[in-house]
Amino acid sequence: MTEKAQKDVDVLIIGAGSGGYVAAIRAAQLGRKVVLVDKAELGGVCLNRGCIPSKALISASERVKHIKGANLMGIKVSGEVEVDMPEVVKWKDGVVNKLTSGVQSLLKGNGVEVISGEAYLTEPHTVRIRTENGEQFYSYKDLILAIGSLPTELKNIPFDRKRIISSTEALTLQEIPKHLIVVGGGYIGLELGTAYAKFGAKVTILEGTDTILPGTDSMLTNVVKRHLKELGVTVITNAFVQGGENTGNEVNVHVQVNGKDEIVNGDYCLVSIGRKPNTGNSGLENIGVELDQRGFIKINEKCQTNVEHVYAIGDCAGGHLLAHKASYEGKIAAEVISGMKSAIDFQAMPFVIFSDPEVAYTGLTESEAKAKGYETIASRFPFQANGRALSVSDADGFVQIVAEKDTNLVLGVQMVGPEVSSLIAEAVFAIEAGATAEDLSLTIHAHPTLPEPLMEAAEGVLGHAIHMLNKKQ
Repeated sequence: MTEKAQKDVDVLIIGAGSGGYVAAIRAAQLGRKVVLVDKAELGGVCLNRGCIPSKALISASERVKHIKGANLMGIKVSGEVEVDMPEVVKWKDGVVNKLTSGVQSLLKGNGVEVISGEAYLTEPHTVRIRTENGEQFYSYKDLILAIGSLPTELKNIPFDRKRIISSTEALTLQEIPKHLIVVGGGYIGLELGTAYAKFGAKVTILEGTDTILPGTDSMLTNVVKRHLKELGVTVITNAFVQGGENTGNEVNVHVQVNGKDEIVNGDYCLVSIGRKPNTGNSGLENIGVELDQRGFIKINEKCQTNVEHVYAIGDCAGGHLLAHKASYEGKIAAEVISGMKSAIDFQAMPFVIFSDPEVAYTGLTESEAKAKGYETIASRFPFQANGRALSVSDADGFVQIVAEKDTNLVLGVQMVGPEVSSLIAEAVFAIEAGATAEDLSLTIHAHPTLPEPLMEAAEGVLGHAIHMLNKKQ
């Protein structure tokens, strides 16, 4: 143990992102003395450089699309739609600032001590925190690691933060790219690429696999592909980036497609090929925390690492890198530390992609359910048969329910279409509550509204759908 003067604390949390600040508040609610430390902003990547600012940008781009398409409703819009990108970014930053202020108030109100500084684990139960005013050592009873992740960089086309950019820089551009090249057709690249396409940029997506959104059911991605084509987005699959360089005013990306070498020229190149754990500079080796082969921290169902009284949550703990997963794990860790019998259960984890149209799913797909030994029945209801979707001129897509055939237990739900990022919550609750298709069908949904297709799909499972033809059982 170090001889330096120390401050004692019950729970020390490193990282103030979606998982860290939630863990801090929950632990404080349960009577623990909590210190939360982060060298960056409250709210972490999600709030400051990820999910919130990106969705604000997507929302702004969607307004542009709606204005341009208003003539389909008989609303005549004269002249060009002008996008003032600096003002868009300013508005986006205002949204972020409002939310970070809210987090700060919540932490203060719950008695959490927040330190702006860099934490380094020097030995078991001891951490050194460096701030602008010097350094201080803390001893802790329990430690929660919420240190997040970083954008993965391609060695042959490294970030220069000017023309070759990560998602962080893509959210602060002061101009609309003439031609945005996106390396990676996962959800980050797709969301930001789609947003800039709506703003008026030419967009080319280079994806190394044979489809966009790898790992997502093709019945969902096929709808998205159709809309990308309508937006004028070029998607090149099986594209292997060989390198690239910033020439000053543009980026040359060297790519191999079907064995042929090509050069794609644009003024910006967004590299979004995934994220890696931010576990390199925290001193984890000094306390013996075990990592997996990819550098993520190994945890059990209680968010515990291999070291007693040390927990890990969120991106640094691997699995699906989702803000709501991090928040959920933050609650679990805080409750376990406080003696509660809490444990991770990802049975009804929602997945949402803010593409055009949106994609959302939870539970098991039909193929996954069959692989687990279930005899299934599936029912799909199209938004084209939904009055509200038609009235807002956004009716492409569907809602599908996968249920166990004998019991009609809801096993999974897949959606693509308008506002499904919000609609998925009802499906998550249904699975979490062990609901059947009958439960959903008997839940009266207001008319005309977008959630009705979930009820309609449930009726289809039961074989008595009203607004679509029933499949022969």
